[in-house]
Amino acid sequence: MRIFYLSPLLFTGFPISALADSTPDETPLHLPEMLITTTRSDSPKDHLATASTVYTREDIERLQVNTLPELLRGSTGLDITQQGGYGKNSSVFIRGTGSGHVLVLVDGIRFGSVTSGTSPFELLPIDQIERVEIIRGPQSSLWGAEALGGVIQIFTRKGAQEEKPTITIDAGGGSFNTAKASGTISGRYQNSWYTLGASHFNSQGFDARQPTAGVDEPDKDGFYNTGLNARLGHRFDNNAEMEATYMRSEGRNDFDGTPNKMEFVNQVIGLSGAIDVIDNWRSILRLGQSRDDADNFSPDGSFFSRFDSTRWNASWLNAVKLSDDHQLTLGADYRLDEANSTTDYTELSRYDVGVFGEWHGRFFDNHYLNGSIRWDENEAFGDFVTGSIGWRANWDYGISTFANFGNGFKAPSFNQLYWPGFGNPNLMAEESKSVEVGLAGNHDWLQWEIRAYHTNLDNLIVYVFDPANFSLSAENIGKAQVDGLEAEIGTQIFGWNAKLGMNLLRPVDRETNNRLPRRTDRMLSFDLSRSFGPVDVGAFLLAEGYRYDDAANTTKVSGYATIDLRSAYHINKNWTVSAQLNNLLDKQYQLVDTYNTVDRNFFVSIRYNI
Repeated sequence: MRIFYLSPLLFTGFPISALADSTPDETPLHLPEMLITTTRSDSPKDHLATASTVYTREDIERLQVNTLPELLRGSTGLDITQQGGYGKNSSVFIRGTGSGHVLVLVDGIRFGSVTSGTSPFELLPIDQIERVEIIRGPQSSLWGAEALGGVIQIFTRKGAQEEKPTITIDAGGGSFNTAKASGTISGRYQNSWYTLGASHFNSQGFDARQPTAGVDEPDKDGFYNTGLNARLGHRFDNNAEMEATYMRSEGRNDFDGTPNKMEFVNQVIGLSGAIDVIDNWRSILRLGQSRDDADNFSPDGSFFSRFDSTRWNASWLNAVKLSDDHQLTLGADYRLDEANSTTDYTELSRYDVGVFGEWHGRFFDNHYLNGSIRWDENEAFGDFVTGSIGWRANWDYGISTFANFGNGFKAPSFNQLYWPGFGNPNLMAEESKSVEVGLAGNHDWLQWEIRAYHTNLDNLIVYVFDPANFSLSAENIGKAQVDGLEAEIGTQIFGWNAKLGMNLLRPVDRETNNRLPRRTDRMLSFDLSRSFGPVDVGAFLLAEGYRYDDAANTTKVSGYATIDLRSAYHINKNWTVSAQLNNLLDKQYQLVDTYNTVDRNFFVSIRYNI
């Protein structure tokens, strides 16, 4: 029987489906997609109420994206801003929450800057990424601080894991004197597996910022990034496993201002072990360290500042299968954050300890409940308790209903707590409470999902000006509310795979009723693709409404729409040539006031795999 597999990208956010060929007597085969981040263990997506989006390695290659922000833009529930071209500062807003309200994990290890409280998505090499899971809505009851708006977990390259080594080589170039090259080898020997990959990306770029009163640097702002990843694991005869992972990127990033150049290093090292204590109890221990280091330089080349972050992570998970329909997960996390900087912070480290429990159960064949609760003790601000509960029902005719409630918190960053003359060591955690309901349909020819959510944000940290001494200080006085609606529709018609996504939201300051800065209130994305024998073609439309660049809503950044085209020719089973033309209509637009975005541009690459 011949089976035609729909592109996983088409149904990103939906279960992966396989549809039969046009032969009338063939029955569609539905393959459940598994998620790890939602419950911290493998769980079928169609058993969970949580909103999620998944990108696989196949999606990354099909979309022909060169950076992680390119992959994330247009995703349901996400809003991306970038201050210039490749490698420039990027912010990710999940459902209207702040850019610091998203927890980023790399292979289960917390990643990001402890000084700024955000993660440098733009610096992570996409050639070293195997899979990305995006979980929308508060997840602090499982993951603790930072997961106020959601979680993005990045899994590094794993490869095919076959006895015969798999080798992939990719090289290409395009506009702005951009070039890249990457290679990966992976395989398995008996009960052991391995992956080793390296990549390099460089671009002369374009002028990141328009002239302003304080900055006038009409130059090209380049970006250079060299990446490396490795994975080594072994499964023992008693089903115990050990695995080590490693990812590193380092390079240089040019921008406008003072400083105007950064040399960076990002690194994540992880070691995990798993063992079956008894038949229905599996215990997993994971240790890890992440680094986010940056040295900044002035326009004359002299050293300006250093901001280095180190995060030590340890977690212990215990998955207990109570019955065929019920599972309990108990765990504990420990984290130590350290800062090393030329800025004289009043404190240079802090710890966080958390314990949690999560239960997932099935009732009446098609009803699923999951609940979790967590207690955290943070050295900076004390205790915090979070919880969540979700319900999903899969009815007849492919219809599903779901509802979620949860709260989350975000620990203040080192800048907010300890920056000399500005930080406030008495800050409390930022808090959120969120509720959502939704409806979905999974049919042979159509898949769709719609969700409505409401989020209240309290104790938001804002910067208060004191006219008496002309100083700024951080205070917990902000309050915000986000009401939103998000929808996805995917179908196949006349051989074309089509997916439509929509975000509508109202992210406002509850005291001033102004829109929260740098958030758009509407987004529409549409992806269309088809294969004609050895040739793949595709197009992507992204349209976003206007946004304000400041809290007072006095600086407006206009909305925009762009169209990207892509194609690939599979010469044979080993060679593929790809080409893309981005911003087809050469739209001139901005995402952050005064910062430029890419004009019409192209990129061509060739990939070899055996």
